[in-house]
Amino acid sequence: MNNKWSRRTFLAGTSSAFVGTGLIGQHTLFAQHAPKSGGNNRVRLGMIGCGIRACNMQHVFHNYITNEADITALADVNSERLGTLHKNLGSRPDTYSDFRKLLDDKSIDAVIIATPGHWHALAAIHACQAGKDVYLEKPVASRIGEGRAVINAARKYNRVIQIGTQQRMRETYQKAYDIVQSGVLGDISHVHAWDLQYFYPGPGRPADTTPPSELDWDTWIGPSPAVPYNINRYKNHYWFFDYGGGWQVDWAVHHYDFVNWAMGVTSPVAANGTGGTYVLDSNWQWPDTYDGCCEYGPGPIANKGFLMTFTYRGGNARLIEGTAHGKSFHGSNGTLVVSRQGYSLYSETRNGKKVMEEQCQDVSHTMGDLHFRATADRLRGLFKMMHKRETIGTIEDGHYASNPGHLMNIAWRVGRRIRWDAEKEEIIGDPEANALVTKEYRKPWALEV
Repeated sequence: MNNKWSRRTFLAGTSSAFVGTGLIGQHTLFAQHAPKSGGNNRVRLGMIGCGIRACNMQHVFHNYITNEADITALADVNSERLGTLHKNLGSRPDTYSDFRKLLDDKSIDAVIIATPGHWHALAAIHACQAGKDVYLEKPVASRIGEGRAVINAARKYNRVIQIGTQQRMRETYQKAYDIVQSGVLGDISHVHAWDLQYFYPGPGRPADTTPPSELDWDTWIGPSPAVPYNINRYKNHYWFFDYGGGWQVDWAVHHYDFVNWAMGVTSPVAANGTGGTYVLDSNWQWPDTYDGCCEYGPGPIANKGFLMTFTYRGGNARLIEGTAHGKSFHGSNGTLVVSRQGYSLYSETRNGKKVMEEQCQDVSHTMGDLHFRATADRLRGLFKMMHKRETIGTIEDGHYASNPGHLMNIAWRVGRRIRWDAEKEEIIGDPEANALVTKEYRKPWALEV
């Protein structure tokens, strides 16, 4: 099979793939722009955000996507990071301190958004309005309401948004999906996900300072409330209410995405969360030790519903089921444990006999470069649109994968169990909690679709 996709083939393939799905109307997914120079048919990409994830993307493009696309423009509010990535990319892309000017470049077909999470939604919406398709790093947004706004923008402007939940591309997870779907586990009543880190003794409580000269701090804050520069806010932004959702959102989206996919669900009916700062010395706002749960109603796999729990430890990395990041599906016949290292099946014993004796197996994989390969496949999913009527990991999938963590966090912040109306995307009978579904934007920024 020829895996080399030109820009022209991409445009033709995506248009035909989405006919009848409601994702495109009278327009093709990309505007038909002339190349900057010559007869270049490669997909032209802009990179918004030039931090660690962008550097990982550079590795992906250099080693795995050498013939399909070019990064032709970069944008970042940190001139040092912008300059470093510009230097490392041999193609010498155009550079911008304001991503909106990058979006004005009509020769750019699509953008990769690798900013901190509080910028994901607004950057994606602006990209849709500019006629660009989007590869959006997870999570979709820092609030549920923002995620819905991104979906609305994709529909309004006929854009495709691929989400960076690349675990679906791994053979391990595809096989684990088949196991859950097969029914061999019996009645699944509980799914447990976990992330374990050792951040002890913590980042400390540094004082606010003047931002470094290379950083436009006001623009980095963006739509969030104006606050003084603090190195932890900048470098550990996941752990602050205004910018991220802690590990239970920013990393655990990978878990929830797989649970939704395998169990055939999109939304819980209730959520709760408990935890606190018990071990780390830090000015982080999200807890360093955390347990959350989501309750799901009847679905195609668990016809009586099921409970999903999530555990995060930031000061003790003792493994669960041999892995720091994983999930287990507990059924009446047995248990499936799956992580990026592989999967295992364990049988229950009934009347002295193992119920799943023939199915039990332990399949392990070395990590190697699987993460980068999966990311490359995810990008090709954007380029090819998978030759189907849907992408693997659409914007809707990403939105629903982000929401369990957001809901558990809301419950933790208000200190009580909350009930969720998935159709209206509202918390039922709790105005205080429901106010946290969205957030107020700092002027002049506005969440306008």
